[in-house]
Amino acid sequence: MLFDTRGRHRRRVVRVIYIGLALIFLLGFVGLGVGGGFGSGGILSSLTKESGGGGSTSFSSQIKNYQKLTREHPKSLSAWEGLAKNLLHEAGGEQFVTSAGAVTSKGKVLFKEASQAWNSYLALNPAKPNIELAQLMETVYSEEGLNEPAKEVEILQIAVAAKPNSAALYARLAQYAYKTKNASLGDLAAKKAVSLSPASERVRVKDALAEVKKNPSGEKTYTLTTNGKTYTGTLNAKGEFKASETKSVPTSTTKSTTTTPTTKSTTTSTAPASTTKKK
Repeated sequence: MLFDTRGRHRRRVVRVIYIGLALIFLLGFVGLGVGGGFGSGGILSSLTKESGGGGSTSFSSQIKNYQKLTREHPKSLSAWEGLAKNLLHEAGGEQFVTSAGAVTSKGKVLFKEASQAWNSYLALNPAKPNIELAQLMETVYSEEGLNEPAKEVEILQIAVAAKPNSAALYARLAQYAYKTKNASLGDLAAKKAVSLSPASERVRVKDALAEVKKNPSGEKTYTLTTNGKTYTGTLNAKGEFKASETKSVPTSTTKSTTTTPTTKSTTTSTAPASTTKKK
């Protein structure tokens, strides 16, 4: 019999067989990710990572996978969350952002798709929206992205709920609330931002947010008077004057050019020369 271990040679053979079987079982279980406390380790997990394209600079394959998941499981929070995240990761590629950091037209297409995925995610009413994803979406709705202040307010409300002690988040919420002309929300956020700021900074923060409330767009309006006409407008990023209103000025004997920065549209005029003497 094989397992008759009375002979020294047979005992050695049996020992080798048992050790070999033990190694086979060990490699089988660990390789398949079963047991061992390694969580997502094992051959199956490594195959999953490879099929997902981990380590690749392109997220197109992950996007396709999540698009398929959202079609098959439209009520899956994780599917919509994964789709939005991978779209935004893809939008960070060289072809979607210029060397100066500006989002290209192709990048904004991805932003719109990410916005649709985010809206589908929120429509499922998650108990605690993913704060990491919310912070990524903040860039989508900013002035550099899709420039949607109302959606930015929505994102920032999620952010302050997750981080209620952040003066910076409340200050941004106040800023965007004022942009959407929601003064009541802006005032509440501004008050919270001031109270959470260091004592030495509270006056400065209060004054800055008060200025934002008066001029939410952040653009200064200039009034320029030249050659008998007054122009009211703004300066663009290149310093070029863009007139939004033109008014004629009464006859003046002197040609002059003046530029006055204001936060509201104003006009200046030159009084006509007096030609009548008092009797």
